[in-house]
Amino acid sequence: MFNNYAITLKKFSLFLGVFLVLFSCKKDSIPLSFSDQSIEKTQNANITISYPKAEGDKIISTNINKTIENFLANEINMSEKTDKALTLDEAIKGFDQEYKAFKDDFSDSTQQWEALIESEVNYESENIICVTVNSYLDTGGAHGNSHVTFLNFDKKTGKLLKREDIITDEDAFKDIAKPYFEKATKPLSNDESEEDMFFGEAFQLPENIGFNSGGVILLYNVYEIASYAQGITEFTIPYKEAKPFLKINLE
Repeated sequence: MFNNYAITLKKFSLFLGVFLVLFSCKKDSIPLSFSDQSIEKTQNANITISYPKAEGDKIISTNINKTIENFLANEINMSEKTDKALTLDEAIKGFDQEYKAFKDDFSDSTQQWEALIESEVNYESENIICVTVNSYLDTGGAHGNSHVTFLNFDKKTGKLLKREDIITDEDAFKDIAKPYFEKATKPLSNDESEEDMFFGEAFQLPENIGFNSGGVILLYNVYEIASYAQGITEFTIPYKEAKPFLKINLE
């Protein structure tokens, strides 16, 4: 009888242990969400920045937030080199100080520097988060410079995904992307070839590949192809067509 009681107690202890582990995991697994953050400073340079802040799982949200904030910081960093340790507050102060130094050197100038950045979660699934960043900087040139960047995150880790983490076969992916590019950039003039769009090179994928509910977005920023007048070139490849060449599942 004692042996039966001991076995029953052992089974109960095992069951209780498993239950506590599962309960603990469920409790610690906090769903990821995003809140809108904004910064606006107009005392010297005009600086307006909006961005999504991840909340929920501590490790995942920390990875995402550090990456987003450091990327935004380097968008207004006046140094030519990327600073992986630069904080957003430091970058804002640095941009403002550079403008004040400019005003000291050119006191007659009425030019006000601007840094306008808008960013938001463009797409989110069980596996991936795509954040779109629209940046505009005007530091006294003939015109300001604007560009769009996609930041793709692994939703399970919060790590930033590189192109090789997304596409299985880049050459094969080029083959399905090229007809969409040609459709988006037509009509070309009679004396302009596709190679002219890529400065004498063959068709290339853009620096920016993102996602939306319709599929995979390919976006060429100003000066990435053709001339400034061409503007941004953007098109979407439906997910069903792109799926065989992706390492991630959008569904």
